[in-house]
Amino acid sequence: MGFGHSHAKKRQLVRRVRSVTKAAQHDLAHVEGKEHHEAPGHGFIPGVHHHGDQAGARSPLHAPPHGENWPPFPNLPSSHHPHPAHQQGYAWPSVEHADYSQVGHAPPGHPHPETFDPAIRQGAWAKYREAELGAKGWKEEVDRCLEYGLEAAPSIKDRTISTFARGELPHFAGINTFCKTHYLENVKKVSGYDAAVIGVPFDIGTTYRSGTRFGPQAIRRISALYGTYNYELGVDLRESLKWCDLGDVFAIANIEKGFDQISKAVAHVRSNGVFPIMLGGDHSIGYPDVRGVAPYIDGPVGIIHIDRHVDTQETDMDERMHTCPWFHATNIPNAPPINLVQLGIGGWQAPRPGVKVGRSRGTTVLTIEDIVMMGMDKAAEIALDVAWSNGAKAVFLSFDVDSLDAGFVPGTGWPEPGGFLPREVLRLLRLVAREGLCGMEVVEVAPQYDAGDQTALIGTRAIMDVLATLVNEGHLGTKPETKLPPPPYWPERRKPKTKKKK
Repeated sequence: MGFGHSHAKKRQLVRRVRSVTKAAQHDLAHVEGKEHHEAPGHGFIPGVHHHGDQAGARSPLHAPPHGENWPPFPNLPSSHHPHPAHQQGYAWPSVEHADYSQVGHAPPGHPHPETFDPAIRQGAWAKYREAELGAKGWKEEVDRCLEYGLEAAPSIKDRTISTFARGELPHFAGINTFCKTHYLENVKKVSGYDAAVIGVPFDIGTTYRSGTRFGPQAIRRISALYGTYNYELGVDLRESLKWCDLGDVFAIANIEKGFDQISKAVAHVRSNGVFPIMLGGDHSIGYPDVRGVAPYIDGPVGIIHIDRHVDTQETDMDERMHTCPWFHATNIPNAPPINLVQLGIGGWQAPRPGVKVGRSRGTTVLTIEDIVMMGMDKAAEIALDVAWSNGAKAVFLSFDVDSLDAGFVPGTGWPEPGGFLPREVLRLLRLVAREGLCGMEVVEVAPQYDAGDQTALIGTRAIMDVLATLVNEGHLGTKPETKLPPPPYWPERRKPKTKKKK
């Protein structure tokens, strides 16, 4: 690139590039300290966009076009010049629109008015559902942010913004709890909440790729990407659920001592009538998690296990590793193996000793192929029938991220091709949660193998969808009242047939 002559202004040497674009000359003018109206591209005529060419005419005061292809938009508004008729000072006058907020009220002549029917289209159902959710939780959060984080600078128009980040917004700031929910430092006060998140940074049970001890951090970090409202599900957890983050279990680097710490933490939450959500950690935590829940259930506990691996052998390398949780969990007196159903099993990582245990104990296994052939809805129906059989009083959900195809979850200890697609497993999770749960865990997120946090994001989404389902089905928190029909595409639950007594 050739350089032309140098010329100074106010004794400042500026080298001008001979072959630069008009836009570059524009920027250079700012460097040289020219007044705004003197810079190329900054000529201004009132009522005419001053960054473009005036269509059909050139004025000596008007700037030349930025380039041959610069579109002639003579009246494009500019934020430099607020319109006097706009209440907030934007560059255009306020526009009034017709109101179509009533249920099923489609604009006249709309080519597809059926898309406004909430009984047949999820898009319409969710649009009208949002109006029923309320905003009390949001207002409380704003008040808390302003109280703890100070009011914003006077130049900020939105007075819900605080000086220091203390809530959901901005998503890129703040100290991350799960989904920016409240950090409850005093865990003795957990009884005041509906649900509590527990980090379980434990990977001593790993048999190959370690690192899931950092799973809770990764899940919390990417969970900041989310808000508390989901359009399709028609729920705002901030409005319907009182939940908190208890931080992490002090996980001892010893399998049995670590298990004891985990069980005590989970038991503390469950014994207070609060729904526990465990962020793993490797899958060995399934056993201490169930061990912490089961004593507080008045009857049998079913287990729905979504995974690619059976995880039912007694020991692995002479220890109770992440290949062993369901052998030991189903030894708990009120967690019988006939109430264990395993979904998505398959591939080349199924140790035969675990298969033998499942066969002898009568557990229920559906492979990916089974589920693909029968469909998600049927697989969920089978899972619910099995988990809730035998007089079960509650069901525990264990979700291993490696149940998905390895292409979607690279950040895990035992990736396996051929698993679920994300939309498949999310529907399955929502369906199996619809009759209520006594707790859930998300395991095997190993962020050092992850790409773009996509594995941790799947874990986050699994939790959010399950919580939303529990709220919408009236099992957790407060379900907002509604006048709408049931949401479309949500199958009616068919109860299992019971044999008549002779």
